[in-house]
Amino acid sequence: MSENLPWIIKYRPRTLEEFVDQEEARKTFIAWYEQWKAGRPEKKAVLLHGPAGTGKSSFVQAFANSYNLELYEMNASDYRRKSDIDRLVRVAASTGSLSGRGKLIFLDEVDGLNPKSDEGGVEAILQLIEVSKHPVVMAANDAYSPNIRSLRDVSLLIEFKRLRETAVVQALSRICEKEGIHCEQEGLKEIARRSEGDLRSAINDLQAIAEAYGRVTLELAKALSAYRNREYAPFEALRRIFNAKYIFQARDAISSANIDYDTLKIWINEHIPTYYDTPEEVSRAYEALSRADVYLGRIIKSGSWDLLAYAMELMGPGVAFSRKTYKGKFVKFTYPERFRLLSETRKAREIRDSIAEALARRLLTSKATVRSEVIPYLKVIFTSNPKMAAGIAREYGLTEEMVKFLAGNKAGEVLSYLKKPSRGRRS
Repeated sequence: MSENLPWIIKYRPRTLEEFVDQEEARKTFIAWYEQWKAGRPEKKAVLLHGPAGTGKSSFVQAFANSYNLELYEMNASDYRRKSDIDRLVRVAASTGSLSGRGKLIFLDEVDGLNPKSDEGGVEAILQLIEVSKHPVVMAANDAYSPNIRSLRDVSLLIEFKRLRETAVVQALSRICEKEGIHCEQEGLKEIARRSEGDLRSAINDLQAIAEAYGRVTLELAKALSAYRNREYAPFEALRRIFNAKYIFQARDAISSANIDYDTLKIWINEHIPTYYDTPEEVSRAYEALSRADVYLGRIIKSGSWDLLAYAMELMGPGVAFSRKTYKGKFVKFTYPERFRLLSETRKAREIRDSIAEALARRLLTSKATVRSEVIPYLKVIFTSNPKMAAGIAREYGLTEEMVKFLAGNKAGEVLSYLKKPSRGRRS
């Protein structure tokens, strides 16, 4: 039966010793798991993220085997609804193991979830993480998909990078040896180069050539292995833009990024000072990006999408070749501070908007007016006169959450006045 298996399954690593590359991700994951065993994890869940074919799912399975853990696995893009998640993994996550072995809960492809259409799937996973007595591991190609923002916020992010060419060649060589197939090293290097660090596609190409011709040579690899149209997540798109040797590489990185141009512009904006060393390089890069922003603005105003080519040229090659010389250095790209701050203040903005909505109906004005003209005065009252603030909160039915937003460190005093029985309103 194993003779008919696809090689990506037949040669999937069974243990961590067989797993190639991803040393940094491996160390981070093991450290997190040891924290779990000690009862003090940094985060209750982990989100493995990176392009397809970098070994996220294989790593989890190999880890479970190496640590003798029961693995409960579910593909979240296939089972999206709350009822599916509760039925398939909630019980497993909240109960002990009959065999006495530890458990690992694995939810694959969580970026395939849609919070609006998948009947509470994301909320069900959040609840699962909260009640789970066992480590919860999730995997996604794009950790920064808006669909899983709430899952990202409660998880430790571990990036799986595209594999090094030497690691892909090593894995292919091992398969050739086990299959007893003559494989030229240069042919394997060509397959690895075209796979762009995607081991899964490299193994598929290797099997296709080997089964058709019984050997793998450089000529066959050039003729038959495929270049693939790939989408790049933000981190990978940035690496390809800033480390492009040629203009076409920077163009490809921009056009293949799996985020919209305005979002990519923010990623580039925050990392220009991280990558470039001299004020001249930084200035030239920002000049190119600002011109791209002008074109994007004109597209919105005029609807002239033919201008997009100019914006892409400036965001990609324009920024990439603002450098004086090719650097090819490794820079750790991080999630933009702007997005992080928006995420942290999201709850506060939601409370502010709920106050504006509640007061706008009573004051017969717009929510925008309440936000800009009423709430600032309310904050002054709530922080300087807790007794009066309690009267206002009672009169307008403000919740405890709203009081805390308006009163800040005086919230306790306002709430204590609220708990006292009202003496009645004046006529």
